[in-house]
Amino acid sequence: MSSSKHSSALRRLALSVLQPGFVGTEAPDWILRDIGDGLASVVLFSRNIVSTEQVARLTGQLRAENPDLVVAIDEEAGDVTRIESATGSSRPGNFALGTVDDAELTAAVAADLGRQLRAAGVSLDYAPSADVNSNPDNPIIGVRSFGSDPDVVSRHTSAWIRGLQSSGVAACAKHFPGHGDVAVDSHHDLPSYPAGREEIAAQALPPFRAAVAAGVRAVMSGHLLVPAYDPDLPATLSRRILHGLLREELGYDGLVVSDAIEMGAVTRRHGIDGATVKAVAAGVDAVCVGGESAEEATVALLVKALTTAVTGGELPEERLADAADRVREFARWSAGLRAAGDAGTTAGVGDGIGHIAARRAVRLTGAARAALPLTAAPHVVELAPVTNMAVGKETPWGVAGPLRERLPGTTSVRVRGQELEEGTVALERAALGPAAGRPLVIVARDVARHAWMSRAVTGLTAARPDAIVVEMGLPGTATTAAAQIFTHGASAASGVAAAEILTTTSAD
Repeated sequence: MSSSKHSSALRRLALSVLQPGFVGTEAPDWILRDIGDGLASVVLFSRNIVSTEQVARLTGQLRAENPDLVVAIDEEAGDVTRIESATGSSRPGNFALGTVDDAELTAAVAADLGRQLRAAGVSLDYAPSADVNSNPDNPIIGVRSFGSDPDVVSRHTSAWIRGLQSSGVAACAKHFPGHGDVAVDSHHDLPSYPAGREEIAAQALPPFRAAVAAGVRAVMSGHLLVPAYDPDLPATLSRRILHGLLREELGYDGLVVSDAIEMGAVTRRHGIDGATVKAVAAGVDAVCVGGESAEEATVALLVKALTTAVTGGELPEERLADAADRVREFARWSAGLRAAGDAGTTAGVGDGIGHIAARRAVRLTGAARAALPLTAAPHVVELAPVTNMAVGKETPWGVAGPLRERLPGTTSVRVRGQELEEGTVALERAALGPAAGRPLVIVARDVARHAWMSRAVTGLTAARPDAIVVEMGLPGTATTAAAQIFTHGASAASGVAAAEILTTTSAD
C-alpha cells in the first residue's frame, strides 16, 4: 500500500473509533464530511435537542451520510436527562426505581424511554448507571444509582437493559468497574476506589455481570483509579482492567466506550490527545468526546494523535483496527436492533408509566401523612445545591411549579448555599416572613451531603415545626424535621408526584 493510501486508511480507522459531539440543532458541515470520511458515531447532548421531531430530522440528516451511523445520547432519565432537558424528565431515575424494587416496572419505564429515543433516531443510550452507590457522600453518582445493595442494582440494571433494548435502542452499562464508592467528581479530578479485589467482586462487579448476562453490547469505562487492579492508570486507560478484568474475567466481548475523554480525571495528567491514545491502546473501542470539547479542531487533534501514535509505534495498528472492527460490528447490530424495535413512533410514549413509577417511589413519615393534605397555598423554599456536571444546569426541578398548578397562590423562593454564606439572602426574610400564617414546604436535595443545607433545614423547622420537608435526593439523617416526604430523585415526574401527595386527601 502506498504511503498516501496507508495514511488515508489510518485516518479512516482513527475517525471510526471516535464518538464526537457537536454544537447546534442541525448537523454542521464538518460532521457530515467526517462521516463521509469514516466517522462511525456521534453523540447528542441537550444543546442539540429541541424536540423529538427535531432530533429525528437531525438524525435523518446524519444517517443520509451513513445509514448505520451510531447516534448516541447520555440519557439516564431522572436527574440526568438530555431528551427532556428543557422540561425535566417525565420519568423517575434509577434510585426511585430501585426504591420501588419492581423489576417489571423498571423495564417498562426503560422501554417507554426507548420508544421515544428510537423515534428520535437514537441508536445507543449511555445508560444505565450500573454503579452501586455504596458511599453516600459520592458527589457524582447518588440518585443516578439504583441503590447501595449490589443485588438490587444488579436486578434493575438487567431489567433496564432488557426494557430499553426491547424498544430498539442499545443500552450501555456504566461506569466500569464501578463508580459508586468514590469521594471525588471525575469531571474535575481522578477519584480512587481503594477496595481489595474480593470487596470489588462482591460490591461493584455484580451489576456488570448482570448486564453482560442481560445482553448488553456496550460498556462504558469509568475514569477512576482502582489500585487493586492497576495502581498507576485509571480504568479507562488500563489494559489490566479493560482487557484482564472486563474481557477475560467477565467474558465480555462487546463494545467498550470511554467516559467523556475531556474529563479532568484523565486529561490533567495526559491531555485530551494523550488520554485518547492511551484509552484505545488499553482496550477502549469508541472514545466519547464533545460534552465540553465539541469543535472540529478537537476531532482533528484526536485523529492526528491516533495516527501519529500508530506511525510512531506507541499504538499498534492492529489494536486500532480491532477497535474499528468492534465499532462496525456494533453499528450493524444496533441498526438491526433499531429495525426490530417494538415501536416506530412515539405512540404510547409518556402514557403515564413514568408518573406511575414516580408516585410509587414516594415515601412519607407518619407526621407528614398526618399533616396532609395542604388546604391553603403554601410558601415553598427550595434549597438548591451546586450539582455535578452530569446534571444539566438548564434542567428544571423542584416542587413549587407543580404545587402552584394545584394550589393557585403558592409562592416560592430558591436559595443557594453561597447566598446564605455571603449574607445576600436571609431565611427570615425569604422563607419565614412570606410563610407567616401559611403552610411552609421546604424542598431539599441531598441535605445530608451539604452542611449549609442541613443548617437551613434545621433552622427553618425549629422556627416552623409544622413545616413539611420534601427531600429530592438521597434520604439522610441530617434533618430533625418529623414531617418528611422522600421522592428519591429530582426529576420533573418526581416533583409532580410530590405535589400530588401534598395536595391529595389520601397519601396512600
